[in-house]
Amino acid sequence: MEGVHSPTRPNADGVVPQPGPTRTEPDGELSAELQSVLAGARRRAVRGGDRQLDTAHLLHSLLESDPAVRAVFGDGARVARLLGLLVQRSIGYGLRWQGTVEDSGAVPVVRELPAVRDFPGVRDRGAREGEGWSPAALTALHLALSRAHEGGRETADGLDLLAALACDPECRAVEILRRSGVDPWALADRIDSGCGEPFTR
Repeated sequence: MEGVHSPTRPNADGVVPQPGPTRTEPDGELSAELQSVLAGARRRAVRGGDRQLDTAHLLHSLLESDPAVRAVFGDGARVARLLGLLVQRSIGYGLRWQGTVEDSGAVPVVRELPAVRDFPGVRDRGAREGEGWSPAALTALHLALSRAHEGGRETADGLDLLAALACDPECRAVEILRRSGVDPWALADRIDSGCGEPFTR
């Protein structure tokens, strides 16, 4: 069957077949919490009538669903301010996003990213070839998995995704962070340091 490789063994001519192309996403899975975040972000995009799930949808769902993400901001007032901005999307700043594609190109992007359905933990959920995802959101998910893999963890979580969002200075999630007074680079540093230092912005 095309695309399925049997264990490597010599063929009738004594030649060992070469392995097929390697997958482009890192090994690993999404935590149950992160899968819930993605499902919530998709529902929010559908309810809002948005063409694509983007990084602002991901940030909104992270803040609503993941206690570890809320904790990294240091106090409830900052989280409330962020959520207050995010809910204004459909009546304010978000109107200019309608009909546009979020693809900042601000972070290194592998243009041959796997389809959403090919991410462990996302497959078999009806996603087709990245349909319904902005390029920036798909890149953030890919970077979250890479971050977990580089940290020696098999499972990516909400903090991995938040750190990935914060590293794209041109994405919509970072625009929201800045509007609320959060420095995205300080946020990423705080996540990397285990949230041990006070978050001063």
